[in-house]
Amino acid sequence: QVQLVESGGGLVQAGESLRLSCAASGSRFSRNAMAWYRQAPGKERELVAAITSGGTTNYADSVKGRFTISRDSAKNTVYLQMNSLKPEDTGVYYCKSFIGTGYWGQGTQVTVSS
Repeated sequence: QVQLVESGGGLVQAGESLRLSCAASGSRFSRNAMAWYRQAPGKERELVAAITSGGTTNYADSVKGRFTISRDSAKNTVYLQMNSLKPEDTGVYYCKSFIGTGYWGQGTQVTVSS
């Protein structure tokens, strides 16, 4: 069983930064890809950024150059550094582990005011 716990969300103004954290339980963390998704009100959940076990990253076009995904295997934690935030970045951000059929965290709210 894998448990993922996100933290770091909040209310910020446009142009500010936030760093999200996702702490994972389980010894297989370092061997699997991880990702951040987000879901805005009335919209489908979308991939924001992903990172493989080897550190290769992938980003949605809308966040390239502003967001950075990273992982610390010693701490079983994946991060999402979000800079130059925009109102359209508002949503619930979810962490996902690609172990087996996949596991999701409970989500953390990010609200960016204009």
